[in-house]
Parts: sequence; C-alpha cells; structure tokens
Amino acid sequence: MVVGAFPMAKLLYLGIRQISKPLANRMKEAARRSEFFKTYICLPPAQLYHWVEMRTKMRIMGFRGTAIKPLNEEAAAELGAELLGEATIFIVGGSCLVLEYWRHQANQRHKEEEQRAAWEAMQDEVGRLALAFEALQAQVQAAAQPGALEELRAQMREVRAQLSARDAHVPSATQAASSSQK
Repeated sequence: MVVGAFPMAKLLYLGIRQISKPLANRMKEAARRSEFFKTYICLPPAQLYHWVEMRTKMRIMGFRGTAIKPLNEEAAAELGAELLGEATIFIVGGSCLVLEYWRHQANQRHKEEEQRAAWEAMQDEVGRLALAFEALQAQVQAAAQPGALEELRAQMREVRAQLSARDAHVPSATQAASSSQK
C-alpha cells in the first residue's frame, strides 16, 4: 500500500471540519436566538452574498440591469448563520495551517542551526589537526636531515665498536675465573 496515494489533505480537512462543526452550530443557534446577532452580524453578509450570487447568475443568463429582491429576514438569517458557520470552519482550518507552517519553520531553523554548529565544530577540528600535522612535519624534517642521520649512524658504529671490544675482553676474564675455580 502506498502512503502517498492516501488523500491526507482531505482527511485533514474532514478532521478540522468535524472539530469546528460544534462551534459553528453554537454560533448558528446564537444567531437564531439573539436579535442583535441576527440583525447586525448574520443579515448583512447574507444579503450581500445573495445579491452577488443572483447578480452573477443573471449576468450569466444574459439579464443585465434587473433589480434583485433581498431575501426575507428568516431566509437571510438562516443563510447568514450558515455563512458564519462555514467562515468559522475556514478560520479554524486556516489557523491550523498557519500554526503548522510556523512549527515547521521553527523546526527547520533549529535543524539548520544544529547543522551549522556541527559544521563549525568540524572546521575547528580540521584546523586543530592541520596545526598538529604541520608540527609533526616540522619534527620529521628536523630529524630526517641528511647530516643528522649520518651523525646518528656514526654514533651507532662507535657504540657497536665499543661493545665488540668489551665483548672480546670479557670472555678471557670469564675463562680465567672458571679455570681458577677448578
């Protein structure tokens, strides 16, 4: 089963709609019960919506300049309450999208800062290793000078010669000590 084929946007929209539907229903009930809410909040958008809708339909059908009758108060209140409910659902959904976008951006910034810090730490480590490498190179070059190497070889020959001379005298002394003990 492919996860990308599942319509996540539709599922998200349905979830937001189900969550905000009770809020929209309460607002509709308040619009039906309260005269102030009905008169000043529900009726004007409903009449405007009706006027725009009818005007568009008339123009599409070819009737220009015909007067449009306003809706009666009860129909306008019902339409206004529906518009208010849908606007509430839209606002809640839009808010969820904006909040998710901000959260994603904050996570992205945090991730970039971590990567930048890791990059700077690696650059510092590379710089420290470069300095250590240069110091070791200088030591190797100082020790590997041809004169110094020849000098070390000459010293080794002298030490070997001294050890050979000492070894030559030691066996005769040990032989003399062993014959005197017999």
